[in-house]
Amino acid sequence: MAGLKRALEDNSSRNVKKSKLAKDKSKDAPENPVQFISTLANEEIDFPRGGGTSLTAAEVKTIRAEGTQEANSELFAASGNSHKKRSRSDTKSKTSLTPKKDAVRIEHLNYKRIVPGMKVLGQIASIQPLALIISLPNQLMGHVPITQVTSQLTSRLESMHEQEEPSDTESGDEESDSQTVPDLFQLFHAGQYVRAVVTNVHASGTTNVSGIGKTRDDAAKASRRIELSLVPKTVNTGVLKADLKPGFILSAAVQSVEDHGYILDMGVQGSSGFISFKDAQRGGSSKFQIGQLLDVAVVKMPSNGRICAVSVDPKVIQSSAIAEISNVTSVLPGILGQALITAVSPSGLNLQLLGFFDATADEFHVPANPAKAFKTGQKVKARILYEIPGHSPPRFSVSVLDHVLNLEEKRATHGISDRAAVPSAYPIGTILDGVKVKRIEPERGLVVEVQSHLDGFIHISHTSDDHVPMLSSSSGPWRLNTIHRARVVGYHPLDGLLQLSLRLSVLEQRFLQAGDIQVGEVLKGTVKQLTDSALFVSISGDVDGIIWPTHYADISLKHPSRRFKAGGSIKCRVLAVDADRKRVELTAKKTLIESTLPVLTSIEEAKIGMVTDAVVYRVLEKGLVVQFYGNLKAFVPSREASDNSSRLKDVFVAGRVVKVRILSVDLDPPRVVASIRQASSAAAATVTDISDIITDAVVEGVVTEIHKTTVVLSLRPSQARALLSLKALANIRGSLLPQLKASLKVGEVIESLVVVSRNEEKGFVTVAGQLKATDVPKKGHVSFDNLSIGQVIGGRVTRHGRHGAHIKVTGRISGTLHPTDTCDDYEAGIPFPAVDSILKTLVVDIDNSSRHLTLSSRPSRLAPDNAKLVVDREINTFNDLNVGDSVRGFIKSVAEHGLFVMIGRNIDARVQIRELFDGYVKDWKTHFELNQLVKGRILSADSESRRVEMTLRSGDLKRDAPSLTLDGLHVGQKILGRVKRVEQYGLFIEVDGTKISGLCHKSQLSDNKEADVTIALRTFREGDRVHAHVLSIDKEKRQLSFSLKPSHFAEDDSNVDDDAESGGVSGGEGTLGVVAGGDVEMLAINAGSDGDSEKSDPHEDSDSEGSDGEIGDEDMAVDLSMLSQSQSTRGPPSPKQAAPLKVAGFSWFSGNAVSDAESDEASSSDEGSEDGESSKRKKRRKKKEIEQDLTADMHAKLPESNADFERVLLGSPNSSYLWIQYMSFLLQLSEIDKARETGRRAIQTINFREEQERLNVWIALLNVENVYGTDESLEAVFRDAARHNDSKTIHLRLAAILDQSQKHEKAEEQYKRTSKKFGYSSKVWALFCEHYLRRGDLEQARKLLPRALQSLEKRKHLKTISKFAQLEYKLGDAERGKTIFEGIVDSHPKRWDLWSIYMDMETGQGDIQSLRNIFNRVFAIKMTSHKAKSFFKKWLELERKIGDEEGASAVKQKAVEWTQKAASGSQ
Repeated sequence: MAGLKRALEDNSSRNVKKSKLAKDKSKDAPENPVQFISTLANEEIDFPRGGGTSLTAAEVKTIRAEGTQEANSELFAASGNSHKKRSRSDTKSKTSLTPKKDAVRIEHLNYKRIVPGMKVLGQIASIQPLALIISLPNQLMGHVPITQVTSQLTSRLESMHEQEEPSDTESGDEESDSQTVPDLFQLFHAGQYVRAVVTNVHASGTTNVSGIGKTRDDAAKASRRIELSLVPKTVNTGVLKADLKPGFILSAAVQSVEDHGYILDMGVQGSSGFISFKDAQRGGSSKFQIGQLLDVAVVKMPSNGRICAVSVDPKVIQSSAIAEISNVTSVLPGILGQALITAVSPSGLNLQLLGFFDATADEFHVPANPAKAFKTGQKVKARILYEIPGHSPPRFSVSVLDHVLNLEEKRATHGISDRAAVPSAYPIGTILDGVKVKRIEPERGLVVEVQSHLDGFIHISHTSDDHVPMLSSSSGPWRLNTIHRARVVGYHPLDGLLQLSLRLSVLEQRFLQAGDIQVGEVLKGTVKQLTDSALFVSISGDVDGIIWPTHYADISLKHPSRRFKAGGSIKCRVLAVDADRKRVELTAKKTLIESTLPVLTSIEEAKIGMVTDAVVYRVLEKGLVVQFYGNLKAFVPSREASDNSSRLKDVFVAGRVVKVRILSVDLDPPRVVASIRQASSAAAATVTDISDIITDAVVEGVVTEIHKTTVVLSLRPSQARALLSLKALANIRGSLLPQLKASLKVGEVIESLVVVSRNEEKGFVTVAGQLKATDVPKKGHVSFDNLSIGQVIGGRVTRHGRHGAHIKVTGRISGTLHPTDTCDDYEAGIPFPAVDSILKTLVVDIDNSSRHLTLSSRPSRLAPDNAKLVVDREINTFNDLNVGDSVRGFIKSVAEHGLFVMIGRNIDARVQIRELFDGYVKDWKTHFELNQLVKGRILSADSESRRVEMTLRSGDLKRDAPSLTLDGLHVGQKILGRVKRVEQYGLFIEVDGTKISGLCHKSQLSDNKEADVTIALRTFREGDRVHAHVLSIDKEKRQLSFSLKPSHFAEDDSNVDDDAESGGVSGGEGTLGVVAGGDVEMLAINAGSDGDSEKSDPHEDSDSEGSDGEIGDEDMAVDLSMLSQSQSTRGPPSPKQAAPLKVAGFSWFSGNAVSDAESDEASSSDEGSEDGESSKRKKRRKKKEIEQDLTADMHAKLPESNADFERVLLGSPNSSYLWIQYMSFLLQLSEIDKARETGRRAIQTINFREEQERLNVWIALLNVENVYGTDESLEAVFRDAARHNDSKTIHLRLAAILDQSQKHEKAEEQYKRTSKKFGYSSKVWALFCEHYLRRGDLEQARKLLPRALQSLEKRKHLKTISKFAQLEYKLGDAERGKTIFEGIVDSHPKRWDLWSIYMDMETGQGDIQSLRNIFNRVFAIKMTSHKAKSFFKKWLELERKIGDEEGASAVKQKAVEWTQKAASGSQ
């Protein structure tokens, strides 16, 4: 039957011709009898699988009746005319009597007729976060996932997903704007028309649909079945370049933004669109986003057809129509064309579109009450909705509704709001008392008339709460023309139909959607479900509410399941309503439900002084954040939260109901400040009425309270509270502040006060002292016209601006007081007077144009005769400045290239970076701040260019040329410089005080040819201070080559250079720079030379020579730099030392560390093998450096972008330095988890052969867990690190980390665990002893030595005892250390290395006599001449350093005697 029905329709469509063509063909047709032709001959019979049909029972019945009638008429006509001939006249008469064609059956679009690939016109009903809900013809709904909007938007989403892990938060605003993907509500709006392609039709009941989650929106639920796509390439399939003629409308996507406009992707092969910025503004948007979908109309097509000009003007698109087409496939939904009505029926219209195609308009897309009835042969405009599938030539469904033709939202002609959009005029939940049934579809529903041009549709399921199988037009309660009471439950924008319901349960339902509920309303609900995170309450129908755990009750419930049972009744109050998300937040707190205070739901309703309820939302250190109804929040300062001084966290908890009083309300930006303390009745009573007190009134008051900086007064006779600054009162009485505090008493009367400001909310005023009448003229006599230069006037400081203090003289007269005009001594005076203070000033200048005064309060101007010595002279013009003048001023701004200093009223001086310090300071900005007083000297003053250059440096003022030139350098010279640039092949070093720079090749960094210079090169940074050796000079090419090899420098070179560097020129004017700001120059020198001349212990080399020890253990056993840093360890740590991750014992690079695997190798030698020791010493001549955990400085590193890190890591994946820097960057962004992931990724990435690099990352992970993790996470990382690295190293590093982070008890436990597991290691016992000594626990430290000797091998005893003795010298009792060493050298007199260590320890004590005794004892022992020479040399150096000339002479004499004695003995 289905196949037969379609055959009949196709046959009828083929016979659609114009009347003129029919007449012409009838004339030429031969007079042959009409032959019966089967309609099934050319028909593809549709046999559904299983013999079923895709049509409904009613459609099958109708088709059968039509088929029987048509077959009978054709059969009877053929049989009656088979035996006689017809004349031409009979043929004509027959032709005129029979209809030209059969009417095309009008069908509705439903889920069975809609197929993938169908193009359809839709209208956006709503916008979800990840999908668009589209209204389709005949009350259908579909959805467009966010990935099916445009291909450009999908690409942006994919790129955003790829960049989620390495997020670049430091990127600029422009970059972040371009990378941010816009939300769908920024690209579309409800009511917008779109062309779509059906991509999928899901089965009924489908819920797992992309972009649409669990929702209670009926429209969103209905849209799940039909999935659509808006991608122009898919929608415009079949459109050719030739079809792009003016007036043709289609969809396009913004592909790129160019200099003058936008390039559009129209999905047409070989052609793109362009729209200028000017034309884009006509579309209602100032800026289009890449990936945005636009509806465009072709305006102009060039000859090449590559770029066509389009328009987004809504008027152009609405009026664009086509009269003909060149290709059948180019007919798109939404095209407007001329149509001819061929038939009018109750179910709609039959039309002929564009003169060729059959088209239908169903009753839902024909105006309900048109001004003129439609007639056959009438021409109308129609807009294509979709192509009806299965027809050739194509057949279309069109709409002749006014709002579809104009591509706008349907308007209500009358109702709640005249000419308003239908959803606004009839929102969901509106009850309509009288709707009239105008049409009945028996198996589908009712069409009712709401108003003259607005209909509604009632589905059969919404006619009654009972099941209704069929509707009848002549009988039953819903027959034609009956009036019913209905309720709006939805809206179909494209059809312009309201979705109504007649069900009694819907009519009686209180709320249909969340938006119907009012915030603050008290209602009853039913407990639906209780979960761990919230309580869900059914309010009405499908509307549910949620109660958070903090709102279960006034107190915290430990067992909420005992109170809330499913199905139970609950009384609650509405806290907030989010209509877009359809969420209702409720509270079950009895205090809020029964409260009678006003409900505050928005900041516009907040009034100062209002007392209302609030809930504590968050407890901060400085105050509370409280929440009102409607998610409105306010801040309660700590002083307004409670009267007592307890911590807020001890008094308040989140969820507590408090009563607050609104103190202030700011709308832009929105901010509300409230008070809990003033909300009580007692506090409210203390707020007095100050409305009668006016500003500038003269009052007096009695002291009631005396605070640290202010005095509380009670004014007479109003008894209003007033605040007076103690500084202002001291100025009034002419006394010092300490004297005033000692003499001022409660109850004292203070007169002649002026009201400065009023605070009506808190009920107090601010007052200040009044100047004497002799000094200040009466305000009634002060006017701008009678002011003169030199006149003394009084004023009040209102604020501080860029040019100084703003002084208000009268209501209309004001002036500016520059900081340099406030006092004659900037350091002793008050350059920046306090706001609201009263000053006596002198008029310096009058600007009549701006009616502004320039004032001065210098005593030398106010009272020249009584003025004291002027320390800081007044600078008014550039002629007042001379080169070399010493001046003081205030920092106006800190720029990138230096400072700007205010030295005069209209004169600012510039101080460049190089003129700030005598030495190099890398982070120089931290030493300066705005309005800071500095002292410097004038370098130049140019009145024409109005430029003044100043320096804060000491020494010569000549800056014309550097003192050193290339000709002044020679090969072998030692220079001091800084690293200018770091390259892969070496360093560029700039000589200090010059602009000369040269290259230090990476091969000149180390004397060790086997060393990895690449790693050493990474240790340098731009700005590092270095000592360099001039290797070669090429004067022709003007090139310099430097060397940093240690072999080029003698031991005392660095000391000489440092002395030369620190010796600055001290002038007679005193220290330049920041006034009273500390030792700035010393900081500069230290910062400039930091790290250039680090010295290790003198005994470090000799310690490594020990033949009875472990090489690796000596690296971490004792802090060898403790001798030179002993003074700093006893004082408080510097800010740099207090960095959160600073833990000693971490090495960044493998070149500076000795693995613990090597540390346990036993290396012993005989005492007599001195020649072997000498050769070993030469190989180990290179000094070791103490390992430092550079992860401690992670937070001090400058942040870098993720892209930079990833790019650099591609080139150096095995660099632990880069990985740890990356972790530091993430920690600065509080991305703790990502920092952990980066550390794990580094361990997997670094080659397994790079054990030291992997160890560095493990140590960094331990630091991260120690600072940011828990004990469990730290233990887990520790165990992993111990498994993947040398276990002893990890144990010791963790102990050092805990010790450095002040977790001494945990560090002690770790040391105990380590000593128990690695008791055979001398290093472990030495570090354990050092831990106790640093904490001052000498008894426990000394108990470790016997325990260590029991656990260690005998060959390690001597070395361990030596280390314990060294620790006694450094951290314990030096006498005890000396006793231990005496025992060692007595039992092992020929251990020269131990003698050397003993001497070094005594050197630290500075006792030259003790050293002389030790040396005498050493030389009494038989030794080689080579060893004797080294000891004599060492003795001579010590005599020169801490001894005297006589001692040095004695050493030389003894050396001669020993040599002669040895020579005679050998003979």
